[in-house]
Amino acid sequence: MAALPRSIGGWLAHIEALHPNGSAGVELGLERVAEIKARLGQTEFCPVILVAGTNGKGSTCAMLERILLAAGYRVGLYTSPHLLDYNERVRIDSRAASDEQLCAAFSRVEAARGDTPLTYFEFGTLAAWEVFAATAPDAIILEVGLGGRLDATNAYQPACCIVTGVDLDHMDFLGADRESIGREKAGIFRAGVPAICGDPRPPQSLLDHADGIGAQTRLIGREFGYLRQEGQWLFWNGRQRRGGLAFPALRGERQLGNASCVLSALACLHERLPVAMQDIRRGLGEVELAGRFQVLPGRPAVVLDVAHNPQAAGVLAANLGDMGFHRNTWAVFGMLGDKDIDGVIEALRGRVTHWLPCTLDGRRGASADSLAGRLRGSGLNVANEFESPEKALAWARENAGQDDRILAFGSFLTVAAALRLLGRTA
Repeated sequence: MAALPRSIGGWLAHIEALHPNGSAGVELGLERVAEIKARLGQTEFCPVILVAGTNGKGSTCAMLERILLAAGYRVGLYTSPHLLDYNERVRIDSRAASDEQLCAAFSRVEAARGDTPLTYFEFGTLAAWEVFAATAPDAIILEVGLGGRLDATNAYQPACCIVTGVDLDHMDFLGADRESIGREKAGIFRAGVPAICGDPRPPQSLLDHADGIGAQTRLIGREFGYLRQEGQWLFWNGRQRRGGLAFPALRGERQLGNASCVLSALACLHERLPVAMQDIRRGLGEVELAGRFQVLPGRPAVVLDVAHNPQAAGVLAANLGDMGFHRNTWAVFGMLGDKDIDGVIEALRGRVTHWLPCTLDGRRGASADSLAGRLRGSGLNVANEFESPEKALAWARENAGQDDRILAFGSFLTVAAALRLLGRTA
């Protein structure tokens, strides 16, 4: 038997090589992860909150984590992808898991899997649960990686499910329209379990599936919702009203919808995880999440956003419009080639004055030349092309005026590169 890796880097290289089809790509299905979950004896020892959605998953998970921590609970959080370090994916009480914790968890999964091949995400999901089992949190939050029905996180039984919204993304795997994608995301719902949906126009497929299995469906605008008020907002849940709430620390109008899903979920879990209004206020005020309309101090302003599909780009455009006057916007623009690049460009065409397309590493990364061609084809100004996001951002910082702003967006890889160049942690 070959020696096991001894470092995080060694383990990640080993895990990437295990994919059933010989690559680190996507291979949806629950059979493999359910089999190894059983071999490891993993059981749901505390309430599990499962969060899916095309956009808003990360923000929703971050709010849940921060409110539960404010209430005094120990919280495990599993998210993906990471920005700078793999450890970011597994958090215990808001701190990234240590190398030692992850290596020990990887070793246990490796021993249990035998000859069963696992994808990178499946292996990581099983290992995250091993970390949680060793630290015994009071609640676990799992962010769905892709879709829902066949995602590895769906092997765990939730006490509450959230679908933040449904839009077009990952269509090669989830289907070509919202109805198909909605059905996949509704696959996380369970009979008799609260099923929160933050989409104001949910696909009929999602509603039909929830009703068909007997989920406790709760829709924004029907069972719960919010009202924006002058300098504050109100959350309503049935006949209950909670007014005078400060806006979440995460920027953007869409965060009120995400926050409403969070408060609806916590209301459903009140008997098992009671939280007070002071905990909610504190949690929403303290929540942080790198790369989600993250505005860095200084002049010119720097905005980081992982928006990588048209819906997220539309939200980003609206948020940029609410920022106030900036003479020019220089966009460091890097995307993966399998995304809806034209849709993202169209959503932001009115907010960017100078485009700086850049090449992303990896086989999926779009080249600066291909991005520039699409931009010029849309009649937009390409100031320059760059072989990396770091070089594009450095050039933007040299050329932007103090009254301008610099936007780095289009992928987690683009934002990660910007964070590294700026010397910031996620």
